Amino acid sequence: MSRKILITGGAGFIGSHFVRRFITEHPGDTIVNLDKLTYAGNLENLKDIDHNKNYRFVHGDITDAAFISKLFAEEKFDGVVHLAAESHVDRSITNPLEFVMTNVIGTVNLLNAAKELYKTNPDFIFYHVSTDEVYGTLGDSGKFTESTSYSPNSPYSASKASSDHFVRAYHETYGLPVKISNCSNNYGSHHFPEKLIPLFINNIKNNRPLPVYGKGENVRDWLFVEDHAKAIDLIFHEGKVGETYNIGGNNEWKNLDLVKLLCGIMDRKLGRSSGESEKLISYVTDRAGHDFRYAIDSGKLMQELGWKPSVTFEEGLEKTVDWYLENSEWLEHVTSGAYKDYYQEMYGEGK
Repeated sequence: MSRKILITGGAGFIGSHFVRRFITEHPGDTIVNLDKLTYAGNLENLKDIDHNKNYRFVHGDITDAAFISKLFAEEKFDGVVHLAAESHVDRSITNPLEFVMTNVIGTVNLLNAAKELYKTNPDFIFYHVSTDEVYGTLGDSGKFTESTSYSPNSPYSASKASSDHFVRAYHETYGLPVKISNCSNNYGSHHFPEKLIPLFINNIKNNRPLPVYGKGENVRDWLFVEDHAKAIDLIFHEGKVGETYNIGGNNEWKNLDLVKLLCGIMDRKLGRSSGESEKLISYVTDRAGHDFRYAIDSGKLMQELGWKPSVTFEEGLEKTVDWYLENSEWLEHVTSGAYKDYYQEMYGEGK
């Protein structure tokens, strides 16, 4: 039976990868992609499927309750995959209210509209995509599991933790069928270059400084975005209602070691001498409330749904670097305009 699925934030990094996968894997369903098209949303990410008969884009803001209510009433969706979010920690420190509005109020608006549809569609599913940062920070050992207590340390992670709690509350209070996933750091193509890997690829290419927070000893678990899209697909279609699934790449790297690996790959691909790009590394004051280590235990997802990462971090990073070097026009486009002022403010370029 054909279904109509709303994907919020589908023009963003993770969202565009998931939209493309959904259209490919489930051609009988219709996808409505709702995106505000902020600085990180880019319809060029989906130009290859723009004319697909089962795909439609809607420009809109999830913080507009009246708009969301009207959209749901008119379209009568069979499910929602909610990816729309403000996600950059540094921006949340500068402007926390923006994160509250999008990540908390926007999510509640969607839940309210979904609750109404569920009254007449018992098969409705609300799937909320979240982050491992809601769990706070780890020491030298251990991993986050689905039962780890929440302990967010940044305005961004606090806003996502709040949205997670609201999703669970609507399940417990109203019976709304929900699913939640919490993922580790994503990387891959089409990633907006305020994030570490695409930012540093661009900086290395242009011989700009590579600003590493503190001593570069913070540890992150890295997840290839295409593997994340596959996991979302599996959870949406086969995951249990009311359950949470952690998604990680089983790739823990210290930030400094990651940067050095990236420098080596870039030196080789740009024909530079070994170690040349490492000279661009500079150390900057650590981020306020900077979590020391994240690590995800994906055992539940692997055992129940058969998911597993398809590439090692080294393989995925090679693919990622190749994509950015082959798509310099895309990178130049997204680093102009609205992003340029932010880039200059954060990293001093062009001042």
